[in-house]
Amino acid sequence: MIRIGIVGCGRILNAHLHGYRLLREAGFDDFRITALCARNPDDALMFRKRGEGPAPRPAVLPPESGDPLAAPHIYLDDFQPDTDVAVFSDYREMITAGTVDAINDFTTLSMHHQIGAAALDAGLHLLAQKPLAISVVAARLLVDKANAKGLTLGLFENVRQSPETRAAAWAIRQGVIGELQLALFGGIGGLWSPDKIVAETPWRHRKLEGGGGGAIDIGVHVMHWLRYVCGEVAAISGMARTFEPVRYLHGEPSSGASVEANVDDTYLATVTCESGALAQLMWSWAGHGEATSIPGAPVFYGSNGCIKGGEIILDNGSRRNLLDTFWAEADPALLNAQFPLKAMRRSGGSGDEPELVAGFAESSGRLTDAFAIQQYDWLQAIERGGQPETDGEEGLRDLAAAFGIIESSLLGRTVTLHELLSGAVRGYQREIDAYYGLA
Repeated sequence: MIRIGIVGCGRILNAHLHGYRLLREAGFDDFRITALCARNPDDALMFRKRGEGPAPRPAVLPPESGDPLAAPHIYLDDFQPDTDVAVFSDYREMITAGTVDAINDFTTLSMHHQIGAAALDAGLHLLAQKPLAISVVAARLLVDKANAKGLTLGLFENVRQSPETRAAAWAIRQGVIGELQLALFGGIGGLWSPDKIVAETPWRHRKLEGGGGGAIDIGVHVMHWLRYVCGEVAAISGMARTFEPVRYLHGEPSSGASVEANVDDTYLATVTCESGALAQLMWSWAGHGEATSIPGAPVFYGSNGCIKGGEIILDNGSRRNLLDTFWAEADPALLNAQFPLKAMRRSGGSGDEPELVAGFAESSGRLTDAFAIQQYDWLQAIERGGQPETDGEEGLRDLAAAFGIIESSLLGRTVTLHELLSGAVRGYQREIDAYYGLA
């Protein structure tokens, strides 16, 4: 039984807990969450037991947005009523208390390397929310510690486990659209434009707490997506700007809550993959008036067709649904690995198929919830000894590539992933590293 301690009890915790609930309902049952930690204990009590603690926070987004921040509130005793959960206000006390074997770090980005290093030094496995750390140096610290101690370090990057991402990667690797040539990601404006405090979390707009703005918070998602589907990144040419230097709660100056933003709210970048394929990225939390999206994005163009808007469109005029093709034609062993079957039970049982619930493909009973799949992959890695598919090295490379947008903008030239990983290029990050004693 793996005992998990969660550090950080913000709004995103609901999505993580729903993932763990799905695992238990699926019969993946060799874990319990035994501790919660938040600087304000009331924030932890908000999740421990129904009827205990303060009322849940109001959602920052409507449920129909589909954003994990909009996940409905959930309590630990909703899905593990058999477990007593300790509450801590200091992560160091949780780590030394002997009540957990592994840590989930869902805190603000500036804490990741501090909490992660303390956990790994104590011999605890770690799963960190993306981005992995506040700088490449800080991320390297975690990867090196995990490797030296033989501990499992997972990166929580939910974009990889979605059926759409898996299907696009499969189709490109199978040569369905020929040799990959081009990819397009992003858009301008949206939920937090033009000047709202993103997710009502001011730290995202401060360099020494968030590392960067959209180039880091969103950029690591996109770089992970690109690296997984299109192949490893070779070089990045980017431009990052701050068009809205002051941001307001709900975008209303009269709210009385504002933050001075000293990180980017907009980026444009051209990425060259090792294969020679090119990717164009754009993103903005600025953008007045109306948002602009790329129809069908992300779009992937190959030498004899493209993947666009969920369809495989070939030069011969044929169109196929991407997901339908993936489910029908992909190797069952690949599907079993990427989307575990609900009927699979590590602890035995009758073998009866449980009732299907949200988070599972209705036609097959496969687990499709990205949060649950990531947690399953990490827990399996701990049990067998080793690293999950989305491990610390992946997180390090995602972060280096994302910082490449900002570093390239600062230098006015293209930068390589090798330069970013080696530390040869880190002019923007030097202030961060010096502040945290990481230089």
